[in-house]
Order: sequence, then structure tokens, then C-alpha cells
Amino acid sequence: MLGGLIRAGWEVTGAPAAADLLLVNTCAFIEPACKEAVDTILDLARVKEGDPGKRLVVAGCLVQRYGPELTKDLPEVDLFIGVHDFPALPGLLGRPPVAGAARLFHQAPPYTYGGVEERYPATPAHLAYLKIAEGCSHGCTFCLIPKIRGPMRSRPLNTLVQEAENLAAAGVKELILVAQDTTAYGREQEGHPGLPALLREVAAIDGFRWIRLLYSHPARITPEFLATMAAHPRILPYLDLPIQHGHDEVLRRMGRGYGRQDILDTVRRIREALPGATLRTTVMAGFPGETEAHFQTLFDLINEVGFDHLGVFLYSPEAGTKAAAWDPIVPRREARRRARLIKTLQAKIVKARLKSLVGAVAEVLVEGVSPESDFLLTGRLASQAPDIDGQVYITAGTGLVGEIQPVRLTRALPYDLVGEIVEAG
Repeated sequence: MLGGLIRAGWEVTGAPAAADLLLVNTCAFIEPACKEAVDTILDLARVKEGDPGKRLVVAGCLVQRYGPELTKDLPEVDLFIGVHDFPALPGLLGRPPVAGAARLFHQAPPYTYGGVEERYPATPAHLAYLKIAEGCSHGCTFCLIPKIRGPMRSRPLNTLVQEAENLAAAGVKELILVAQDTTAYGREQEGHPGLPALLREVAAIDGFRWIRLLYSHPARITPEFLATMAAHPRILPYLDLPIQHGHDEVLRRMGRGYGRQDILDTVRRIREALPGATLRTTVMAGFPGETEAHFQTLFDLINEVGFDHLGVFLYSPEAGTKAAAWDPIVPRREARRRARLIKTLQAKIVKARLKSLVGAVAEVLVEGVSPESDFLLTGRLASQAPDIDGQVYITAGTGLVGEIQPVRLTRALPYDLVGEIVEAG
């Protein structure tokens, strides 16, 4: 979307007061995300009040999910753009404002990234995300993504390789492959070479130091996939496996397509193929019908596996999903209690793991000055994904932003580490 606007002559500014166009790209996966999006829109609407010449545009999943209602509830917004309509945005903005003109555009067919398109780097120069597919064809009973973003549509392998080459040439050191389910890449197309082939192609590109995958379905961790990761050192042994739960009955009701033993078998195969692999997961507390016994099974599974990183969410009943109509409902207070227990357990697991790293020298991708203090640099280990995992605070040494440097880890914090750069010589 930003790439299309840049091509049309727009320039990006980080200051709303200086902008002619205020653009909000929204999430609507769960109700808290919807609320956050609306709050942001209202904040920018107040900025627009002081300058009626500004235009306020809202794009993305919130529009796709609630488009007609938003036009009534948010008259301050000039345009609403759905998830498939964003290519039309530059053209719509090029039209002179007309009273009574349509404000809602969210009926385009599912968008497919056919070729390499211009993009604007919204991340630091050393880091880039590469979307390898759009949409999802899973039938999870709690999830709206297939309804909002459409069925799975994998991008052509050759265009992904070309885009990755462009990013490497621009100086990107860490490439992160993303999709609603990265491990489903190519599966909807008969004869498609799939994710292992894409990984081999991307790993052969000079320039990347780290290649990371996010959002891998636990049922799709194949021997070929693991063997490909093991054979290419640039592909980090980091796997994000959103298991969602640990009890067979709850997983069946969620529509996940696997059970507790499948999760344990998958973890075992990962650790055999990738010794020392980093495992991240997400789980849900308070799914309809979750009993104390169900929850205890999940709790025990987390303790047994010992995930390196874990996020826990309260179940959110989303209109349009099967689970939203199911009973019995777990009281919110009880769901919060269960989530707190999981967080406490995970904190103990992480604390022990981080303490075991103190004294070691590890490679750290230096990312810049800490927002907490000008006297600290921050960076990440290969086992830490940006924004979602912990980080390393660097207290001494000369750090080169965007470079991977040796750091002696000196202290463990609850979820982060402290260290000093090891100077050459």
C-alpha cells in the first residue's frame, strides 16, 4: 500500500500534524484489536479537526469486517478501503473530493500478489518481512481470518525469490517470511514445490545472515521441511508453532486437526532435527467448554515442553465464528486466572533458560539506541524475533547498527538479557 502511494507521488511523514493524508491500516482478528484500531482512528480524527484539508483513510481488516457500520459510526473518515482494495487507493485519492461520493470500497475479489511490486520499507534497513501467501483455508472454529482475508493464495515462487534478492541488495540482514500459515505455502496448488523449495532458493541469496519463519501450523512440520532448515545455516532454527491448547477435546472443538500427542511428537522431531531449536507458541485460555481438567492438561503440556517464548490470550467470542455460539461460556474472571497461571509458569521457564546463558558469548544483531536510555544499545539473539520476544541490552562496547556482533551476556532479566560487545583483538 505504501509502495503504491510512493509511486503515485506521495511522501511518508511520521508526524500527523504535517501530513495531508492520515492512513490507518487496521486489524480486526479479535475485539481488543478492533478497539485499538478505533481508538487510533479517533485520535487521528481529532488531528484532522484542526486542519479540515487533511484526509483520513482507514484500511484493512476492520473495514473488511465492519465496513457499512463504520461509515455510519465514523463520519470523520473520508475513505474506507478493504483488504483487497488497497491497489485502488492512489487512484481514489487522485480524484477531487465530491460531496456524497462513495466512501466505502471493500468488495474487490481476493487480492493475489502476481508480481514483484514496489514497497516502502517500514522497518529498519537491516530487517524486512516477506509475505509469501495471503489468506487461510483452515476451518478453526474461533477464527475469522478466512472470512476476512479469503482462502489461501500462495505467491509465485519466482517473484518471491526476486523480491528477496532486491531486499538483500538493499542491505537487509534478517529476512522474515510470513503468512497466515507459512507451512501451507503452495499446498493449494497441485504440483507446487512448496515451502522447502522456497527456503532453499532464499537461503542461496548472498547478503542475508538470518532467515526466520513465523506462523507455522503444528500439523505441517514435515521431515523435508526440517531437513531443509537443518541443511542451511542461514535459516534460523526458530519455529513459531501456535498450538492454541493442549487437551484433545478442546483442540477438536477448535478444529485444529491434531491432538496433544501430535504436539509432543512434533516437538520431539524438531529437537532431533534441530538441536537447540527455539520454540515459540501461543495458547488460549477460556475457550467455550474448557474445564479445569482441560486447562490442567494444557498447563502440564507447557511445563513438559518448556517453550522458549509463549503468548497467552483470553478467548474472544467473535461474531461469525462457530465457537461464538457455543456453551458453556468460561467466566472472564476464570479465564484471566488461568491465563495468569500460564504466565507465571512461563516466567519461571524463561528465567531458568536466560540464567543459563549468562557468561556465554553470543551473536547479537545490533538494532540501535534503546528508547529507555541513550546510554544503552539494544539487539537480539537469533532466538529472539523482533517485537514479540525479548531483547539484549548492550551496556558497553562499540555497536554497529544492523550488524551481527559478538556479545558477552552478563545478566538475565525476567525476559531480556544484558551484555557487552566483545571488542576485536
